[in-house]
Amino acid sequence: MAEVNTYRKSLGLFELVSLGVGGTVGSGIFVVPGVAAKLSGPWSLLAWLVVALSASCVLLSLAYVSFRFTSSNGFYSLFTSVFGARFAVPLIILYLISSVFGVSTIAAGIGQYLNYFGVSNVLLIEVAIIGAFCWLNIIGISFSGTTENFLTTLKIIPLVIISLLLIPYINPDNFVPRTPFTATGLLATVIIVYWPFTGFEISAIVAEETRNPAFIRKSLILVMAVVVSLYLLINIALIGSVGTEVLSVSPAPIATAASLLFSRSGTLVAIIGIVAMLSAINAYIIGTSRILQSISAQFSIPKIQDLNVRGTPAPALIAGCAISGCLLLFSNHFDQLATISVITILIPYIFFCLASWVLVPDIKARLISAAGAISTAAILVIYFIV
Repeated sequence: MAEVNTYRKSLGLFELVSLGVGGTVGSGIFVVPGVAAKLSGPWSLLAWLVVALSASCVLLSLAYVSFRFTSSNGFYSLFTSVFGARFAVPLIILYLISSVFGVSTIAAGIGQYLNYFGVSNVLLIEVAIIGAFCWLNIIGISFSGTTENFLTTLKIIPLVIISLLLIPYINPDNFVPRTPFTATGLLATVIIVYWPFTGFEISAIVAEETRNPAFIRKSLILVMAVVVSLYLLINIALIGSVGTEVLSVSPAPIATAASLLFSRSGTLVAIIGIVAMLSAINAYIIGTSRILQSISAQFSIPKIQDLNVRGTPAPALIAGCAISGCLLLFSNHFDQLATISVITILIPYIFFCLASWVLVPDIKARLISAAGAISTAAILVIYFIV
């Protein structure tokens, strides 16, 4: 008989990669390329590269200290061991705030895409979707993990196919800037571009439910390899095929570019976008509930710390999803919710890098950690200046 109040070790390497990719590739890639093109034109490719390098340094720093993640309170234990509880608590709270707002952000993004099909009362549908995935996760991590595998595969393959099919349409002239390079424009673009890169760390949150702890480090590296390759491929294909002038006025840049391939591209891309966000919301709900449960267990908060007979943090799932649903009642604006989620997650990202600097004395690791901490801190500071 399975133990009560114990996480089930149900996740393998593929499930961890699916969670990381699923949590990262969501609403952002379907909207941000157009916004970035408007801000910087062809120079926006440089912004994607800068953020890819910065986020990769954060992820590698997290991978370096993945040996610390042997329990569900991995992030809290990591921060406590390096910085003490006085810093660990606010860092975990910031991460939790980011996660809760992340769920709301993705739900709001789904609502925007449902509007494309003329669906009304999207707020109720958004809340219902959060509730549905809450129930899915209460059933068990094995079921929700399998669902994540399916949804992640279902969104990545079409994105790769569309990008590859656009390559023959690439015009080198579209990469030639029509306006002078400006540091202000690039910095503003970097800030916007960071949103599509957040969420990769979800692979490390479910450490206690992983069959082999060594999978954590491998999954983090694979997640960033997939995400960086996919994002750069998509943006090269978009800019090269239709140009930044067209992308900058399009609310759905991938659909605009895909119209070169077939006339009803908007419907297909909208469906892919919804699938992508369903995958992302599932991953975020998993991560949010585990963080909430771990901090509740750390401070013996009644009920919220409990696991059900299926080994899932049902009370934490319900509480986290309820808060995310309530946030939508106050603001159903994607950009507002996304901004709060990004700002609050950048600070824990900085401390992931600092923790790696302290715990891993290797020179190469410290250079990567320093690059991640400095670049992420710079992006955070720039946000309040630009």
